[in-house]
Amino acid sequence: MVGGPSAVSSNSPLLRRSGSKPVLSELINEMKSASLPLSGAAIMPSPALLWRFKVLLFILWGFICCKVGWDSVMRMSADLRDLFIYEAFLYYNPLLLVSLTVWLWGVNLWVFSQSSVSYPKIFDLDHTHLTHREIWKCATWMTIIVPTSMTAYLYLYSHGEVSLAASQPVILYAAVLMVIIFPFDIFYLSSRYYLLKTLWRIMFPLQAITFADFFVADILTSMSKVFSDLERSVCRMVNQQVATIAWFEADSICGSHSVAIPVVLVLPYLFRFFQCIRQYKDTKEKTCLLNALKYSTAVPVIFLSATKYHVLPDSWTNFYRPLWLLSSMINSLYSFYWDVTRDWDLSVFSRIFKFKNPHLCSTILYGRQWIYYWAILSNLILRCTWTYKLSAHLRHNYITVFTIMALEIFRRFQWIFFRVENEWNKIALKPSLQVSMSEMPKEEERLLGSDSHNV
Repeated sequence: MVGGPSAVSSNSPLLRRSGSKPVLSELINEMKSASLPLSGAAIMPSPALLWRFKVLLFILWGFICCKVGWDSVMRMSADLRDLFIYEAFLYYNPLLLVSLTVWLWGVNLWVFSQSSVSYPKIFDLDHTHLTHREIWKCATWMTIIVPTSMTAYLYLYSHGEVSLAASQPVILYAAVLMVIIFPFDIFYLSSRYYLLKTLWRIMFPLQAITFADFFVADILTSMSKVFSDLERSVCRMVNQQVATIAWFEADSICGSHSVAIPVVLVLPYLFRFFQCIRQYKDTKEKTCLLNALKYSTAVPVIFLSATKYHVLPDSWTNFYRPLWLLSSMINSLYSFYWDVTRDWDLSVFSRIFKFKNPHLCSTILYGRQWIYYWAILSNLILRCTWTYKLSAHLRHNYITVFTIMALEIFRRFQWIFFRVENEWNKIALKPSLQVSMSEMPKEEERLLGSDSHNV
């Protein structure tokens, strides 16, 4: 009741018996001891202030890298400048695109954590899986390290330190490889192990295919140009062609005539093709064969493009180029049809995520028709540009290729939303796997998953 006697703790000095020591000094001591952590907390800056300071440092670092890189490029003679930029771009373009992919994957996880979609259950993850914050932390370090190495390469090369410049991409690639395969329990060992195990299962689909297996394999098909550039970069490093123009000769071991380029481009599609064959063996569903046919349509696009460097110009113009255009159209339209009707399932557009709590995303995304039209139209357009990155004879237009690759990564980013939600809808419809949304813990609690995988 209001105005009634208030409860007093048994430890309160007000409950001491008469005749005990005065409590005034004890009260003063308690107040002093209580004020110590408060004064310490007052010294510590707020999280918002720390975040703004980090953003300021990040912007300052980016400005310095741009300034040093631009000045280094301008030091080069006009006739060598394009070759210089193209070579530097080739070494660092793959890792920059991987960094972009990691950033967007963090956004995917953040949206899933706000919605009813339980991605840990879909991917069979345990409580040690990485949250979107940890993913963004990894992306931040990648975004810092890769451009820093690129700036050092530009600066050293333009100032005549060719051997030191050549060592920059070599050191970067070696460091990335060491971080991935490092066997000790640092740098998210369980997640790195899960990734390596999944890649092994993708390359050798000798077991039943899980959702994580073909999901990652689908993402690898969008990264095929990245793998092609990685192969060319490593080829130059192994053959000591870094910071030289010997590689630019078409008939060199790492030049345009190299058969390794189309082989590396086609590998992700072959991995996905054999996964579909394995799924058909296990399920006997004919849709698996139709899916395998979709991935096989990428093979003519890749190898017909590569024939430009092995046939006469007239033969290419009159025979191989029309076949290349036809195969490109078939691949693009088939892939678009499969995305919308199979991977996404049009019924998913009736709601576009059911968020657990009122949120900004729920206002923007939930049930909006414009998302339906945007997703389909943008997917169609970007599927048609798919040909550009698969075609080896177009790769010298490096700025255009980089832009199209970034757009392809963005297409895959939005594809993930609908593909994962569609899978979650299938799981939720199974009576044995129905999960009450009220029992779903938040991502920060990280209690979902099984004991079989870590990420």
